Amino acid sequence: MSHHSSASAGHRRPQRHLPLQILLGFLVIYFLVPFWWVIVNSSKDAPGLFGGGNTLWFADQINYLGNLEQLFTYDGGIYVRWILNSTLYALAGGVGATVLAVMAGYGFAKYRFAARRFSFAVVLGALMVPATALVIPTFIMFAQLGLTNTVWAVILPSLLNPFGVYLMHVYARDAVPDEILDAARVDGAGEARTFLQIALPLMRPAVVTVLLLSAVASWNNYFLPLAMLSDNRLFPVTVGLGLWQGVASANNAGGTSLWSLIILGSLVSVIPLIIAFFSLQRHWRGGLSVGGLR
Repeated sequence: MSHHSSASAGHRRPQRHLPLQILLGFLVIYFLVPFWWVIVNSSKDAPGLFGGGNTLWFADQINYLGNLEQLFTYDGGIYVRWILNSTLYALAGGVGATVLAVMAGYGFAKYRFAARRFSFAVVLGALMVPATALVIPTFIMFAQLGLTNTVWAVILPSLLNPFGVYLMHVYARDAVPDEILDAARVDGAGEARTFLQIALPLMRPAVVTVLLLSAVASWNNYFLPLAMLSDNRLFPVTVGLGLWQGVASANNAGGTSLWSLIILGSLVSVIPLIIAFFSLQRHWRGGLSVGGLR
């Protein structure tokens, strides 16, 4: 009887999860179709792109190499400079924001100091403020300091990541036992050594998460560099592609080939993010395995 009931439950379970599986399948298709559209249309030249064919399938002639050559040589190879600028902003902003978030989150979680609750409440309040709302005040402040139209106008604001501080605080509070820290202090380890050799390895999954989120946010940043920068040689790839889009929209006759470069440039700009995600994914699995064994 029990075997029959367990078998019946096994048959009912897939039916119960069927609506959720259908929903997840729909979401996967919803997110993959635009990416597939970019892949397909990046292979087309201007006649193939505007010839009225199927936009979700390849044209008779696949022109990836020709489009790549045009992309990297157009306007003196400015796209390569935009990619390098985005790499600089993402690395400097991502690493710097992660370092500050790790130290601040660990400090809030493991130390008791004056105005600790008030300071953490300020961090939580900063989470509620949209980043775009701070662009104009930041621009005015940097203009007074003479830092607009420099790389520092993009890097320095990217170092502040309230969500990263909050995430590190929550993770350090639960993943780093106070007993281990006390034992290290009793053994004579200083605070810096205790943090670097004991606490930091235990926080590795959260550190990788904050690093990836900060780097992606810096890479995709658009409104801040648009407001801060006027020299197109300092543009990140997001603002650069927006500049090309404006040129192509204003000059439809001469901008047909430029649309092909914009689509291909969008595809190329996503590849570093995909590489970063898959290269850092093993650190998540390793950290979660360590946490499970602990």
